[in-house]
Amino acid sequence: MKPLAAPLLLLLSFAATDAQQSKPPAQGAGDDDVVRVSTSLVTVPVSVSDRQGRFVPDLTRERFKLFEDGVEQEIAFFEPADKSFTVALLLDTSESTRFKLRDIQAAAIAFLDQLRPEDRVIVISFGKSASVLSEPTSDRAALRAAVLRARPGGSTSLYDAVELAARERLRRISGRKAVVLFTDGVDTSSGGATYESSLRDAEELDALAYVIRYDTYSDATQATAGASSLGGQRGVLVTAKGELLSDAYKRAGIYLGLLADKTGGRLFYADTPDNLSRTFARVAAELREQYSLGYYPKRTADSTGERHIRVRVDAKDLSVHARKSYAVR
Repeated sequence: MKPLAAPLLLLLSFAATDAQQSKPPAQGAGDDDVVRVSTSLVTVPVSVSDRQGRFVPDLTRERFKLFEDGVEQEIAFFEPADKSFTVALLLDTSESTRFKLRDIQAAAIAFLDQLRPEDRVIVISFGKSASVLSEPTSDRAALRAAVLRARPGGSTSLYDAVELAARERLRRISGRKAVVLFTDGVDTSSGGATYESSLRDAEELDALAYVIRYDTYSDATQATAGASSLGGQRGVLVTAKGELLSDAYKRAGIYLGLLADKTGGRLFYADTPDNLSRTFARVAAELREQYSLGYYPKRTADSTGERHIRVRVDAKDLSVHARKSYAVR
């Protein structure tokens, strides 16, 4: 089997709620890792591990300190790591994944099976266009059926899929949220969203982004130079947008890295089916192992721009992973 060559992206939420949410969220409403703020509560998902990389459970609110732009903030809301969440699972089913779709579906179903019974999932596939195969549900049978309905073919509308998940689905859902994106990152046919607008949507969403990238470059370069799916000429492979194939893959890598970084998530690489399954398992574990902190910024939202966040735990030899900033629009 050839190595998997396209990125898988899981996008999880790190959120600041909108102005109408002027009080701490209800149970389960705040494990997001990207922040969009108007004037109110900012929620920060936090993972704490020891030197061996093992999650540290049972920490209390008093063990945490949180700073915005160097100024310590009062932690107004705290949620332990055992709350449910909603995941948008985005599966790249474009032509480049045709020979890997069964592996992708098997790994995605294994991922669903590792979530808690109360966790909900939205399944979105994207090729030439983005399609919602399942609205939010915890029904595992329905979710497995949705994943298996995904069909390969066509170009890649990655940016449209990210926008669909962020703007039309997760933004209207309260509580802990995540996006899991599986793709190689090369967009060839988005009609509405762009590189920049989809990154902005993700950054403003109250969700983390977990990206798993698989590499399809070798498959693409072995294709016929004149293949219509690439829009190329012999010896010069270009995408349907007229971009050199090598440049398109470099751009894809930068995009996926930014998507993970801006949302406080992670970027993984999957080069084999086994590695893909292990990566899904790791993502599922990380979703289960996050605290959620919330605070009302001492600095009022009287100006737009980026604000920096730092979280500390009063214990030695522990590593804290949390989003580093959020945007005030």
